[in-house]
Amino acid sequence: MGLEPTPDPGLQTLLRPTRSDRIAGAVALIAIGLFAISASQLMSGLITGQISRDNSSLAAGLLLNIALIIFGWRRYTDIKDEISRRAASEERAQALAARDPLTGFLNRRAVDEAASALLSHAGKRRKALAMLVLDLDCFKQVNDLHGHDTGDQLLQGLAERIADCLPPTSVRARLGGDEFALAFLFDPENPAVVESIAARMIERMAEPCSLDGLLLQTTASIGLARSDIACTNIEALMRRADIAMYAAKKQGKNRFVWFDPVMERELDSRNQIVSGMRKGIPAGEFVPYYEQQIDLATGRLHGFEALARWNHPTRGVIMPEVFIPIAEETGLIAELSLSVMRQAFEEARDWDPSLTVSVNISPGQLRDPWLAQKIVKLLTETGMPPARLEIEITETSLFENLGLAQSIIGSLKNQGIGIALDDFGTGYSSLAHLRALPFDRIKIDRSFITSINDNSDSAAIVDAITRLSESLGLPITAEGIEDARIRERLIEIGSMKGQGWHYGKPMTADQTRRMLAEQGLLNMAGAEEAAEAALEELKRLRRA
Repeated sequence: MGLEPTPDPGLQTLLRPTRSDRIAGAVALIAIGLFAISASQLMSGLITGQISRDNSSLAAGLLLNIALIIFGWRRYTDIKDEISRRAASEERAQALAARDPLTGFLNRRAVDEAASALLSHAGKRRKALAMLVLDLDCFKQVNDLHGHDTGDQLLQGLAERIADCLPPTSVRARLGGDEFALAFLFDPENPAVVESIAARMIERMAEPCSLDGLLLQTTASIGLARSDIACTNIEALMRRADIAMYAAKKQGKNRFVWFDPVMERELDSRNQIVSGMRKGIPAGEFVPYYEQQIDLATGRLHGFEALARWNHPTRGVIMPEVFIPIAEETGLIAELSLSVMRQAFEEARDWDPSLTVSVNISPGQLRDPWLAQKIVKLLTETGMPPARLEIEITETSLFENLGLAQSIIGSLKNQGIGIALDDFGTGYSSLAHLRALPFDRIKIDRSFITSINDNSDSAAIVDAITRLSESLGLPITAEGIEDARIRERLIEIGSMKGQGWHYGKPMTADQTRRMLAEQGLLNMAGAEEAAEAALEELKRLRRA
């Protein structure tokens, strides 16, 4: 299974003679010496025929010496046997402590020491050490669908495949879960050897595995790093391989990627963003910007879509494409979204009651079974009428758990909240989702709208979606209206709402208030009454 970890110094100490060991040995040696003296004197008396009472005492002493010899020797051998048993137990315990019981590979505790020993050999033999960090793709689904026992069996089989791909002297470790660290020596002038091993491993990991009648298949992402490029210790080498592994996952999984210093800089930047978000969300740095939603035929303002922006204290306004994916990955998206929603609800209370607010819900939030209750709680606390809120859900967010999505959407609908299917037309089962979920509106993806005058396929898709929505009685919102030509083309196709930079870029809360004030759409006098009415409406809906 690869290089063994260095023996524990405590075990070496255990094998040395102990004080009791030395005492028992000394007793035996003294007894042997006395036995030799007594025996020689007794034999001398027998030979000369001068056996006396003293000789009788000497014979008794001789017998006592024999008894001491037997006692001392038995005690000595008993102690030696005990030491041997303890040493064997210690060796077994040390081996168990260094090994992963499932795969037989080294564990996280032992890999550093074994890989460091291999790195030391690399310097002496003018070799380089290749470090591979392998992580299985979507392995969690195997445990979720088939149970952890099946997952463990699959890991054992995959570990054997990993071992088959590696040189005999390699270090193989399971770091935990479905992540492995692997290291071996190679000629620094021939890195293609490392790539060949990694490619073979990717191929073997993707082969189906039959377990108890189940045909299971997974893939792997592998990060590669080498010790001969500004990296002289195992900790740094493993970190680089780990960074490269995550880069492989971002590039589509089921592949290997060499570490590049750019990856480390990107990771540092990402970590700074995460740290800034953890501080910035409770500090109110994330705020809603408002994009107008207009009736295309009349030009009347219907409402706004609330879009998150980060007012960073030193970097200025940061756009959502920078921080939203990271918020999704780190689980910060729920806290961020609810914070922006609360601000939007509080600001919308002073708007004309005819104006709505649309808010996007991320895929991560749809995994929360209490999402509907959290949104309703925000509406209650801010006094925002549920009928003025529209929740936008993308098709891709429905794939993971349609049943939970149905429950959340049903709860929101019961409170009088509108539900829109966002980015319609980009998913794989748009029509199935329209049948399965009670949507109130369809939002056509901006990719079709922006190219409607340049791409006949986009125009045909928009026309087909418009006809479909009319037959289902679902209103439409078109995103991405960037100029008057697009607006005119959409008006020709059918009746719908629209949004895009043709009507202005997203605005801050202050800019939005000024615009509404100019149009007479602020309702300052009725804000308190509206809040009370909203509370009463929520109470009525709960009773119903």
